[in-house]
Amino acid sequence: MTSDDVIAEFRACGALREGHFVLSSGLHSPVFLQKNLVFMHADRTERLCKALAHKITAAVGAVDIVVSPAVGAIIPGYETARHLGVPSVYVEREGGRFRLRRGFHLEPGARVAMVEDIVTTGLSSRECIEAIREAGGEVVCAACIVDRSGGRADVGAPMVALATLDVPAYPADALPQELAATPIEDPGSRRLKS
Repeated sequence: MTSDDVIAEFRACGALREGHFVLSSGLHSPVFLQKNLVFMHADRTERLCKALAHKITAAVGAVDIVVSPAVGAIIPGYETARHLGVPSVYVEREGGRFRLRRGFHLEPGARVAMVEDIVTTGLSSRECIEAIREAGGEVVCAACIVDRSGGRADVGAPMVALATLDVPAYPADALPQELAATPIEDPGSRRLKS
């Protein structure tokens, strides 16, 4: 599956949006990938995650388990694990840090594929990888459906991306004039208030 094939899956269900968006990272971008519009379709999710599982196996060989950051990456983590034939668990925030909860644990030295949905800056991937290492796992790759950093995000482990895009993202105080003139949408969940 090529990057164009992946983007075609997003386009087909209206998940590739253009405008002015505040990303989970706090950066602003003219493009937003509304992944949940893809993940609500089991057939699309299966195609993407099966291809990602093949790419993981080709890059690092067999893995023992998949670990994903909650909440956005639980679905692709689970579906990728299904195609790898391994269990899937996830980390959740507890006291502001990712931790394994709900009785999840890792065997010491377990070969872990950390599976994420979309990577922009790599922050949640790095935090997830830190939690995996603290729990005794060996992160053999950080995999994602889309790396929108153009390969520049440093996640702290070898990256396996199903699609790589170079989508601009800007700090709020450095917006291009055209983007600044476009009304802002904040579709992410990181800044939601309870």
